[in-house]
Amino acid sequence: MKKAYIVILMGSKADLDHAQKIQSAVEIFGIPVNMRIGSAHKTAAHVIELLREYESDPTPKVYITIAGRSNALSGFTDGFVKSPVIACPPPSDSFGGADLFSSLRMPSGIAPAVVLAPANAALLAAKIIGLYDTEVQQKVVDFQHNNAKTVIEDDSALHE
Repeated sequence: MKKAYIVILMGSKADLDHAQKIQSAVEIFGIPVNMRIGSAHKTAAHVIELLREYESDPTPKVYITIAGRSNALSGFTDGFVKSPVIACPPPSDSFGGADLFSSLRMPSGIAPAVVLAPANAALLAAKIIGLYDTEVQQKVVDFQHNNAKTVIEDDSALHE
Protein backbone atom coordinates (compact mmCIF):
# COMPACT_ATOMS: atom_id res chain seq x y z
CA MET A 1 0.00 0.00 0.00
CA LYS A 2 1.13 3.53 -0.81
CA LYS A 3 2.17 5.80 2.07
CA ALA A 4 -0.59 8.05 3.44
CA TYR A 5 -0.26 11.65 2.31
CA ILE A 6 -1.51 15.21 2.68
CA VAL A 7 -3.12 17.26 -0.07
CA ILE A 8 -2.68 20.99 0.44
CA LEU A 9 -5.31 22.71 -1.67
CA MET A 10 -4.88 26.47 -2.08
CA GLY A 11 -7.51 28.85 -3.38
CA SER A 12 -4.89 30.83 -5.31
CA LYS A 13 -1.16 31.28 -5.82
CA ALA A 14 -1.34 34.09 -3.22
CA ASP A 15 -1.67 31.29 -0.61
CA LEU A 16 1.64 29.65 -1.57
CA ASP A 17 3.68 31.15 1.28
CA HIS A 18 1.12 29.88 3.81
CA ALA A 19 1.10 26.45 2.12
CA GLN A 20 4.88 26.27 2.26
CA LYS A 21 4.78 26.91 6.03
CA ILE A 22 2.45 23.92 6.38
CA GLN A 23 4.62 21.80 4.11
CA SER A 24 7.74 22.65 6.14
CA ALA A 25 5.98 21.67 9.35
CA VAL A 26 4.81 18.38 7.78
CA GLU A 27 8.36 17.46 6.77
CA ILE A 28 9.37 16.52 10.33
CA PHE A 29 6.71 13.81 10.29
CA GLY A 30 7.92 12.36 6.98
CA ILE A 31 4.54 12.62 5.27
CA PRO A 32 4.39 13.20 1.50
CA VAL A 33 2.59 16.39 0.44
CA ASN A 34 0.83 17.24 -2.83
CA MET A 35 0.19 20.95 -3.37
CA ARG A 36 -2.58 22.05 -5.73
CA ILE A 37 -4.39 25.29 -6.61
CA GLY A 38 -8.11 25.47 -7.28
CA SER A 39 -10.82 27.96 -6.39
CA ALA A 40 -14.30 26.87 -5.36
CA HIS A 41 -15.56 30.19 -6.73
CA LYS A 42 -13.53 30.60 -9.92
CA THR A 43 -12.64 27.03 -10.97
CA ALA A 44 -15.20 24.72 -9.38
CA ALA A 45 -14.96 22.16 -12.19
CA HIS A 46 -11.17 22.03 -11.78
CA VAL A 47 -11.50 21.49 -8.02
CA ILE A 48 -14.02 18.70 -8.60
CA GLU A 49 -11.65 17.08 -11.09
CA LEU A 50 -8.77 17.24 -8.57
CA LEU A 51 -10.90 15.87 -5.74
CA ARG A 52 -12.22 13.02 -7.92
CA GLU A 53 -8.65 12.10 -8.79
CA TYR A 54 -7.56 12.04 -5.14
CA GLU A 55 -10.71 10.30 -3.92
CA SER A 56 -10.27 7.53 -6.50
CA ASP A 57 -6.99 6.69 -4.74
CA PRO A 58 -7.76 4.41 -1.74
CA THR A 59 -4.60 5.54 0.07
CA PRO A 60 -5.38 7.33 3.37
CA LYS A 61 -5.05 11.08 3.04
CA VAL A 62 -5.87 14.35 4.76
CA TYR A 63 -6.79 17.54 2.93
CA ILE A 64 -5.58 20.89 4.23
CA THR A 65 -7.40 23.73 2.51
CA ILE A 66 -6.16 27.29 2.40
CA ALA A 67 -8.58 30.02 1.41
CA GLY A 68 -9.31 33.40 2.87
CA ARG A 69 -12.07 35.97 2.67
CA SER A 70 -15.00 33.77 1.66
CA ASN A 71 -13.74 30.28 2.43
CA ALA A 72 -15.98 28.19 0.23
CA LEU A 73 -13.05 25.91 -0.64
CA SER A 74 -12.96 24.16 2.74
CA GLY A 75 -16.70 23.48 2.85
CA PHE A 76 -16.80 22.53 -0.82
CA THR A 77 -13.94 20.07 -0.30
CA ASP A 78 -15.39 18.62 2.90
CA GLY A 79 -18.75 18.03 1.24
CA PHE A 80 -17.11 16.19 -1.64
CA VAL A 81 -14.56 13.90 0.08
CA LYS A 82 -14.67 11.08 2.62
CA SER A 83 -11.25 11.96 4.09
CA PRO A 84 -10.69 14.53 6.86
CA VAL A 85 -10.40 18.18 5.87
CA ILE A 86 -8.52 20.81 7.86
CA ALA A 87 -9.17 24.45 6.99
CA CYS A 88 -6.12 26.61 7.62
CA PRO A 89 -7.07 30.07 6.35
CA PRO A 90 -4.23 32.55 5.80
CA PRO A 91 -3.91 35.43 8.25
CA SER A 92 -5.81 38.50 7.20
CA ASP A 93 -6.41 41.98 8.54
CA SER A 94 -9.27 42.46 6.09
CA PHE A 95 -12.68 43.15 7.52
CA GLY A 96 -11.30 43.30 11.08
CA GLY A 97 -10.88 39.53 11.05
CA ALA A 98 -14.58 38.94 10.31
CA ASP A 99 -13.63 36.96 7.19
CA LEU A 100 -12.54 34.18 9.55
CA PHE A 101 -16.23 33.45 10.20
CA SER A 102 -16.50 31.95 6.71
CA SER A 103 -14.14 29.21 7.93
CA LEU A 104 -15.87 28.73 11.27
CA ARG A 105 -19.54 28.67 10.22
CA MET A 106 -20.39 25.87 7.82
CA PRO A 107 -23.74 24.43 6.74
CA SER A 108 -25.02 21.36 8.58
CA GLY A 109 -23.28 18.19 7.48
CA ILE A 110 -20.10 20.07 6.50
CA ALA A 111 -17.41 19.81 9.17
CA PRO A 112 -13.84 20.73 8.28
CA ALA A 113 -11.63 21.28 11.32
CA VAL A 114 -10.33 24.86 11.53
CA VAL A 115 -6.73 25.32 12.65
CA LEU A 116 -5.19 28.77 12.24
CA ALA A 117 -1.48 28.06 12.78
CA PRO A 118 0.22 26.27 9.87
CA ALA A 119 2.38 24.13 12.19
CA ASN A 120 -0.68 23.07 14.16
CA ALA A 121 -2.58 22.15 10.98
CA ALA A 122 0.41 19.97 10.06
CA LEU A 123 0.39 18.37 13.52
CA LEU A 124 -3.33 17.56 13.36
CA ALA A 125 -2.88 16.04 9.91
CA ALA A 126 0.07 13.98 11.23
CA LYS A 127 -2.02 12.73 14.17
CA ILE A 128 -4.76 11.63 11.76
CA ILE A 129 -2.30 9.91 9.43
CA GLY A 130 -0.66 8.35 12.49
CA LEU A 131 -3.82 6.29 12.89
CA TYR A 132 -2.77 4.46 9.69
CA ASP A 133 1.00 4.70 9.92
CA THR A 134 2.86 3.71 13.10
CA GLU A 135 6.04 5.44 11.88
CA VAL A 136 4.23 8.77 11.66
CA GLN A 137 2.53 8.07 14.98
CA GLN A 138 5.94 7.61 16.63
CA LYS A 139 7.17 10.88 15.12
CA VAL A 140 4.13 12.63 16.63
CA VAL A 141 4.90 11.07 20.03
CA ASP A 142 8.54 12.17 19.75
CA PHE A 143 7.47 15.67 18.71
CA GLN A 144 5.16 15.97 21.71
CA HIS A 145 7.84 14.58 24.03
CA ASN A 146 10.37 17.15 22.77
CA ASN A 147 7.85 19.96 23.27
CA ALA A 148 7.21 18.83 26.85
CA LYS A 149 10.95 18.46 27.50
CA THR A 150 11.55 22.05 26.36
CA VAL A 151 8.91 23.39 28.75
CA ILE A 152 10.35 21.41 31.66
CA GLU A 153 13.89 22.60 30.83
CA ASP A 154 12.66 26.20 30.65
CA ASP A 155 10.99 25.80 34.04
CA SER A 156 14.18 24.30 35.54
CA ALA A 157 16.26 27.15 34.14
CA LEU A 158 14.14 29.63 36.09
CA HIS A 159 15.24 28.00 39.34
CA GLU A 160 19.00 27.77 38.73
